Amino acid sequence: MKNLIFGLLPAFVLLLTSCGNQQISTQSPVETVTPDPCSSGNLPNSIQNVNDLTREFDDASQLAANLPAQQLPEIISNMQRIRRAAENIEVPACLTTLKTYQLNYMNGMIQILLSFVGGADQTTINNGLTAARQQHELYSLEVVRLLGITLAPETAVPPGLGITATPPSTVTP
Repeated sequence: MKNLIFGLLPAFVLLLTSCGNQQISTQSPVETVTPDPCSSGNLPNSIQNVNDLTREFDDASQLAANLPAQQLPEIISNMQRIRRAAENIEVPACLTTLKTYQLNYMNGMIQILLSFVGGADQTTINNGLTAARQQHELYSLEVVRLLGITLAPETAVPPGLGITATPPSTVTP
């Protein structure tokens, strides 16, 4: 038995010394701090991600307003692609209202264009456009609110400054 213990002793010592060479870290792991996307310094960049899609959608909407009905299906398909991208973008909690207005606007415009292609009456089209524009206005006001921009009310030109409105000239065909 004594020989067995002395025979295993070198292996045990080797095992202990190999474990003893490992250093134990006394430092705490490095914490990575994720910047707050809703802080005043980061908020403009956070809004930019959402706003880029709204601007792209606005461009497509403007194009759709100037095309004949038979060309609208391709534009509507592009608008739906943009809307899906907007739906899929993750936003911080401070931008959920902005995203809601954005999607309401996009859904409204797409629905109106589909109704137009489908032959809806003018009243339905006008009502839908009004509702979509209201959502776009709410979206714009939310951007202004988030960025802390103060809007100045429109003011009329004071009388006596010599500025007069000139009526648009009429062109006779």
